Amino acid sequence: MIEGWWVEAKARNLKPSTHESYSNSMAAFVAFLGHDDSSRVTKDDVIGFKDHRLATITPRTGKPISAKTVKDSDLSGLKAVFGWAVSNGKMQRNPAEGITLKATKPRRLRSKAFTEAEAKAILASSLRVKRGGEMPETFAAKRWVPWLMAYTGARVGEMAQLRKEDLHKHGRSIWYLTVTPEAVTVKTNEARDVALHPHLIEMGFVEFVRAAPPGHLFLRPSQDGDEQGPVLGPLQGIKNRLAEFARGVVPDKGVAPNHGWRHRFKPVGVRAGIDRRTLDVISGHALEGRTVADGYHGVELEDQAAALAKYPRYEV
Repeated sequence: MIEGWWVEAKARNLKPSTHESYSNSMAAFVAFLGHDDSSRVTKDDVIGFKDHRLATITPRTGKPISAKTVKDSDLSGLKAVFGWAVSNGKMQRNPAEGITLKATKPRRLRSKAFTEAEAKAILASSLRVKRGGEMPETFAAKRWVPWLMAYTGARVGEMAQLRKEDLHKHGRSIWYLTVTPEAVTVKTNEARDVALHPHLIEMGFVEFVRAAPPGHLFLRPSQDGDEQGPVLGPLQGIKNRLAEFARGVVPDKGVAPNHGWRHRFKPVGVRAGIDRRTLDVISGHALEGRTVADGYHGVELEDQAAALAKYPRYEV
């Protein structure tokens, strides 16, 4: 059922990460039931599974699985796959239909964004990072990806999946990156061009890219023919390494170790006098109050470069 659902879901451009999440949820459901016969699944089974998952301790954190994960991954996965089965004549009814869970909003004791001191501490550590026994791509990621996130507000995966061919020059002086789902994945499924902050250029990022071999800069595609593709697994791995690196510098779990940059980028830019629309385009946020016409009128690279020239430098 999972594979049948995925054939249609992939055609609708759903992310491979969704396939992985729903596959894991279905595997956990089968383990809970002790069988894989869909004709025997009842609504009570799904409710029992929901309660079981809420009581399950995650080995990595030592804490119960969050209600949000159970709702958005487990229940959503079961509903989607069983819904496909009903639509395709493989089940009479969807036993997960109507079963939900209200995920309470967690307490937040601080801003989601890095403070100035936290941001500078991570960036300073990236300049001091030394290569140990890790792959050169991992070393390069720790050196450059925090700075890229700091000056673009981009998602960590968007920067970690960059390739040599994603760096371009516009006119005589504007260097920019193309963030594209061709590299691995982009949440919006839309490519965008992002101008480089002048500090990144002065620090040698362009020279680093030009000297790199063809292909991905910060990860090494796997050779094992993974069904998710050769890059998705390594991408998740490098995101984890970057999170561990940042968490070693900023241990406060009230701020996400990678996403803290995304929450910081826009407020800093607004204070510097950059308009929100330009900041949204650079960071890849959904445009506020977007209209159909917005799809035809982006923020040009010249406008991005002028805006980023005003964005404060991180002097560390």
